[in-house]
Amino acid sequence: MSVGLHHLIIVPILLPLLAGAVMLLLEERRRRIKAGLNLLVTLAQVGVAALLLRQVHGGNPEIGVYLLGNWPAPFGIVLVLDRLSALLLLLASVLALASLLFALARWHRAGPHFHPLFQFLLVGINGAFLTGDLFNLFVFFEVMLAASYGLVLHGSGTTRVKAGLHYIAVNLASSLLFLIGVALIYGVTGTLNMADLANRLTQVAPEDLGLLRAGFAILGVAFLVKAGMWPLCFWLPTTYAAASAPAAALFSIMSKVGVYAILRLGLLLFGDGSDAAGFGSSWLLYGGLLTIGFGAIAVLASQDLSRLAGYNVLISSGTLLAALGVADLAITAGALFYLLSSTLAISAFFLLIELAERGRRPGADILAVTMEAFGEPEEEPLDSEEEVGIAIPATMAILGLSFLLCALLLAGLPPLSGFIGKFVLLDAVLRTHGTANATAWVLLAVIILSGLAVVIAMTRAGIRTFWGPLERSVPRVRLIEITPIGLLLLLCVALTVQAGPVMRYLQDTAAALHSPQGYIEGVLSAPRAGQGGET
Repeated sequence: MSVGLHHLIIVPILLPLLAGAVMLLLEERRRRIKAGLNLLVTLAQVGVAALLLRQVHGGNPEIGVYLLGNWPAPFGIVLVLDRLSALLLLLASVLALASLLFALARWHRAGPHFHPLFQFLLVGINGAFLTGDLFNLFVFFEVMLAASYGLVLHGSGTTRVKAGLHYIAVNLASSLLFLIGVALIYGVTGTLNMADLANRLTQVAPEDLGLLRAGFAILGVAFLVKAGMWPLCFWLPTTYAAASAPAAALFSIMSKVGVYAILRLGLLLFGDGSDAAGFGSSWLLYGGLLTIGFGAIAVLASQDLSRLAGYNVLISSGTLLAALGVADLAITAGALFYLLSSTLAISAFFLLIELAERGRRPGADILAVTMEAFGEPEEEPLDSEEEVGIAIPATMAILGLSFLLCALLLAGLPPLSGFIGKFVLLDAVLRTHGTANATAWVLLAVIILSGLAVVIAMTRAGIRTFWGPLERSVPRVRLIEITPIGLLLLLCVALTVQAGPVMRYLQDTAAALHSPQGYIEGVLSAPRAGQGGET
């Protein structure tokens, strides 16, 4: 990796941090300047993430290490770039761009400090993907959560305040667990650098193993709260439904930060070559299955589109957690493809909901449920000269088509990327465990049934929203609002068309994750400045 590109590793953290600080210094009335700066910085982050992804894709070396303060690992803070972190950086920056474009139509004016909070959230997300030690993972988690508290409350309102307070309380508790887990791990091993920790696990005294496993278990609970595993997930649908549309769209990747942490540490510390191989995998598998089941039942019971989207987040997280619980290379690759598709689709769905509900009367969902339960009044017979059918305005047609694409993606129906992700995942499960394995069939059945539940729920919601008998006005939609939805859905189409190259990249990513020795050696042997290497 060249010296110039090597220094780009810190840019996804440094750039939004400086931009957020500058925007805090500007008066709130200078919102246009803040909006322009926010858009410029977010576009730059997309470009930087693309360059970093290109560098690690077939690069030599495939691990980029940035030593902050020129202190060598494991004594100093390190940022580590590999295939997985580069991919998630690009995904986060794309979601941020789409959410920001949508917010520029009107949401960024709904409350103070939207733009600096937006950038500080990206600092936390990008830092969590790049950090190479547990303590700084905790720091970036807290930066991400602190910014998300403000974005949940953005726009005020009783519903947002109530959901925001619950969200804050739950995440403060998970942060305490995170800190306790990190303290126990450090007390036993004497290090928090992930690569060094992987080396030292074999040197832990037998009498300290119980305390070490307790530390990892507590740390895992903190990650699972953020990932939304049942029964730690009850805060998530309410919070995401209460947040503004652009905030909820960006929050769709926050649950994946918890999944990322579990994936990274699980395979680095408890992979096949470790003495504690498979630690916690059964909990992930069965917890993931329960999360999928809970989400499937909840989507069928949901009468509100925003809560429907929130429960789809749970189904997505449950599928990923169950796949990680199996801990197989091919399954991990399929899970990563599903992660990309489902995150893009859910983010687009959150943005679409705000536009689709804009023209509906308050309480339309309750009225629709009442009509389903008690029937509709009989209509007068049509006059022979009355025109049959209704004209569909172009706006409603575009929104309806976007809703259909979201439904196909979330349910995993062909021919889009949601189907490819689930097909690759299920095929890998059957190939790995064989047709005689009960666990494989249970996972297959739960994932298929959850897709059926999403089909039923999305079909019902689509009929109520676009074809229902209730009167509604055609919403006024600006080009800057529909463009980010189209962008996210086009990326899902691109994943479908380029599924082969994308899967090859993800298979290489999964192979590196399941063989972490390259990561460990790359971090611990990274040269300092002036020693013949980059810094």
